[in-house]
Amino acid sequence: MVPVYYNKDLETAKQVVKACYDGGVRAFEFTNRGDFAQEVFGELNKWVAKECPEMILGVGTIVDAGTASLYIQLGANFVVGPLFNPDVAKVCNRRLVPYTPGCGSVSEVGFAQEMGCDLCKVFPAGNVGGPSFVKNMKAPMPWSMLMATGAVEPTEENLSAWFKAGVDVVGMGSKLFPKEAIAAKDWSAVTTLCRTALETIQKYK
Repeated sequence: MVPVYYNKDLETAKQVVKACYDGGVRAFEFTNRGDFAQEVFGELNKWVAKECPEMILGVGTIVDAGTASLYIQLGANFVVGPLFNPDVAKVCNRRLVPYTPGCGSVSEVGFAQEMGCDLCKVFPAGNVGGPSFVKNMKAPMPWSMLMATGAVEPTEENLSAWFKAGVDVVGMGSKLFPKEAIAAKDWSAVTTLCRTALETIQKYK
């Protein structure tokens, strides 16, 4: 499971990553969503290296090669996008940084695989067909490694459906980070949600 999160406040971002880390998460996607997001990411990555040494921190919402290069220079361990851009694949491959593009069709997944993308993101997962899309695509392309993002929730019913369908990973955003918990700085609530979700995934993976 890869939590997907953005906050313009560095201290809040630190606490969210730490809460996920304490809940067993070892891969975290900080999304490129706001002005100066790269500055927050750069500082966050330095902090994570010291405080959460086993955490693999990557960047999400990357749609062009220039932005991918910027974040790789700031230490991004992987790059995720809402769409597939071959130019981003070239930049990432050159530096041996994994690129997970957003794909909404079987053909897009195929094209991404041709460009060296080992893991493809089914996005927006709930809109392009849900778990049945994953199951039906893996039948003729069983080698495909897929991450579902969008319409993923930390419940047994939801997670079991995705993993039974054949996803390897799920990306999860707002459902892991309830607004009221973030506002109240209730980091233990985030930790509990992460731990419970990971336990559920372990049961069905």
